[in-house]
Amino acid sequence: MQLRQQMKAAAGRRSAARPAVARVPTVRVQATVAMPAPSAAAVQPHGRVFNFSAGPAVLPVDVLERAQADLINWQGSGMSIMEMSHRGKEFESVIKKAEADLRTLLNIPSNYKVLFLQGGASTQFSMIPLNLAKAGETVDYVITGAWSKKAAEEAKKYCNVNIAAKGDNKSLPPASAWKLSPDSRYVHYCDNETIGGVEYKATPEVGDRVLVSDMSSNFISKPIDVSKYGIIYAGAQKNVGPSGVTIVIIREDLIGHARPEAPTMLDYKIHVENDSMYNTPPCWSIYICGLVFEKLLKLGGLEAMQKLNEEKAAVLYDAIAASNGFYNSPVDPAVRSLMNVPFTIPSQPDLEKVFIKEAEKAGMLQLKGHRSVGGMRASIYNAMPIEGVQQLASFMKEFAAKHAK
Repeated sequence: MQLRQQMKAAAGRRSAARPAVARVPTVRVQATVAMPAPSAAAVQPHGRVFNFSAGPAVLPVDVLERAQADLINWQGSGMSIMEMSHRGKEFESVIKKAEADLRTLLNIPSNYKVLFLQGGASTQFSMIPLNLAKAGETVDYVITGAWSKKAAEEAKKYCNVNIAAKGDNKSLPPASAWKLSPDSRYVHYCDNETIGGVEYKATPEVGDRVLVSDMSSNFISKPIDVSKYGIIYAGAQKNVGPSGVTIVIIREDLIGHARPEAPTMLDYKIHVENDSMYNTPPCWSIYICGLVFEKLLKLGGLEAMQKLNEEKAAVLYDAIAASNGFYNSPVDPAVRSLMNVPFTIPSQPDLEKVFIKEAEKAGMLQLKGHRSVGGMRASIYNAMPIEGVQQLASFMKEFAAKHAK
């Protein structure tokens, strides 16, 4: 509670300190899809709902407000971020500050480069083997869900892939059980599987091998030791900012080894030499990410966010546990994700559709589970306020009391 009060107080101070911005008349367009009216309990600023989407996901309201104020004329430049040249001094200040703040948040060592790239995390599935391994060389992949499986399948196009371990979507194989190749060029794993809701709670130990991690759905949700990794990559649209930008943190000694046949846009060296601006970068997405980084620093950094995320997750997992079996979390408690919480109604699966529809009426959207697994899923990233999780837990209790046999 104290952390939440500090966060609200910080937001209030920023609002009070912010200079007045001339309001531009808004042109309202009639929506083509009718949205459910939220209940009184769900009313949020600007008529917003609680958005539990796995991505693109919820963003902090104060970040959106600041972006709205800057939309037409960014800091007196006479231009929007979306209009200005990525080569100009204005945007250069934006991207440099975003990188500096991210370096501070994660305590990124000086021998690591930070890149803001396009193509989503899925492009990294190709980019990594094309830069870190030659044809015929062996790489290790740990498959713990849909995304790590896709990464391994893509890598098979370029090198010999050894599946070092496999999970069951409910638990995670410990690093001590991974069967790593002695000559592996790198070891790839996914730190948090968005669909299955399984998350590693500590960095896997792989000795002196190069460790590569997909952190798309739990990036900047907790402190990590960057020095233990060769590459960390994350699509921004889950826990950092809007879609369009992928953040890559890469150790310097891994740069400059792309295969001759690798496309120019898939060569890390090209992007490092051009400060992420070999071509026009996703300027608006980088700008929003920068605002998020700045906000997190003011709120106390990643230690503070981890504490809040643990508190939010506990509310939801406790609601499942207190339902006397009406709800079920299929994931081993030791590896349950703090970001993505899948759950089912095992005794009456037909009620799951009813649950989702009634939750929408109460102002809680995007709770449908991924199409490959069904059920429900609540994604409770950094920007999801704890009030949203508390309201979901309260709704779950009421729904169970109404429908339990």
